[in-house]
Amino acid sequence: MTALVHAPGAPCWFELASDDQPAVEAFYCALFGWTVERTPMPDASAYTIFKLNGLDVAGTYSLVPGALPGPDGNTASHWGVYFRAADCDAIAARAVALGGQMIAAPFELMEHVRMAVCADPEGVVFSLAQQRAHPGVDAIGVDNAVCWAELATRDIARAEAYYQRLFGWRMQAHPHAPTGYRVFVDEQRMLGGLLQMQPDWGDLPPHWSIYVQVPDVDLYVERALALGGQLAFAPFDATGVARIARLNDPTGAGFYVIHFVDEAGR
Repeated sequence: MTALVHAPGAPCWFELASDDQPAVEAFYCALFGWTVERTPMPDASAYTIFKLNGLDVAGTYSLVPGALPGPDGNTASHWGVYFRAADCDAIAARAVALGGQMIAAPFELMEHVRMAVCADPEGVVFSLAQQRAHPGVDAIGVDNAVCWAELATRDIARAEAYYQRLFGWRMQAHPHAPTGYRVFVDEQRMLGGLLQMQPDWGDLPPHWSIYVQVPDVDLYVERALALGGQLAFAPFDATGVARIARLNDPTGAGFYVIHFVDEAGR
């Protein structure tokens, strides 16, 4: 099967850093029907690739003391987003030159990928992946796979300018999303969005999130709670687009589940 080709700047990998790797493996496999493929790492830990019908959908690894921060700047369990970089070193340098930070300078992760970890001007952490042997996710935008990456930001204009200059994103409005919502796209599809945080979000830091597409949001929320997850935002309808809920897995890592009304909603 031909691997999915990710355009430069597109979200290409989704990764869970967990403080209880066995627990989250069991949770996500039971919730989404994922299976696992474990690869031994040089430090004697194991990196787990989650698979859906034999296709790579995400990864997870165990947090260790001194671990890199997550998308909200903390080192608790969290989901992270990788963006494809044709030249990891050049994009990482640009990320800093545009006002961001270098969290982990470019390095080779065995034969799989050349990667770097950066933070945008708001301090939101994201990763870069120059793909080597591993091409990134093979399944995206189908039921039980990630379909969307979203930045919740306190300053959407600054965030849009930063990421557009960093990755060359083409940006557009979404006809059914909240006022000011911005979508980044490539030639084939919408890739993700930028959401302006409101005062009622309280002191929650800006952050990247993932959305997993499901056939029935309410059913999956019920299933997640039975498996030890927690409800962060109860299911709600985004009129004309989708039904959405936000969950935390048993270790506290947050993610969204979403069911689209129709293909026009994306």
